[in-house]
Amino acid sequence: MSDTTKPAAINLRQGLALVGWCALCLATAGTGFVVSVDGWYAGLNKPVWNPPAWLFGPVWTVLYLMMGTAAWLVWREGGWKSRRWSLGLFLLQLFLNAIWTPVFFAMHQIGMALVDITLLWLVLDATLIAFWKVNRLAGFLLVPYLVWVSFAAFLNFTLWQMN
Repeated sequence: MSDTTKPAAINLRQGLALVGWCALCLATAGTGFVVSVDGWYAGLNKPVWNPPAWLFGPVWTVLYLMMGTAAWLVWREGGWKSRRWSLGLFLLQLFLNAIWTPVFFAMHQIGMALVDITLLWLVLDATLIAFWKVNRLAGFLLVPYLVWVSFAAFLNFTLWQMN
């Protein structure tokens, strides 16, 4: 490979990695697609401040793209070899995120979902701190996600208390 094609190959690799991280995060939303809507949630007692259903899709889409970008920024700082801890935390919180929907909506286990989202919040907090130490923009990109998960955890707790 000549010196003039090396930057193009590096840019292609970086672009594909960004797409890959974002796709991985968006795939987490797939757990919501496999859960059948059976009317159970509609029948729950909900607080007056419960967001409308149409809001969740757009919010999560933006958050997943921000999460993917954050992971990519950290990955760019040495890859898996030097960022194993930070990226491992990221994957753990992504897993906890992915299982919340089936636990809550498919299994109807509001209490277990609350345990899951509490663990998610803790691991996400650790991930944000780890990302911040590597790349401040990466940490900053996780702040809206932490705020949303905090709200979702409080909503989950409230639904558990009301039902």
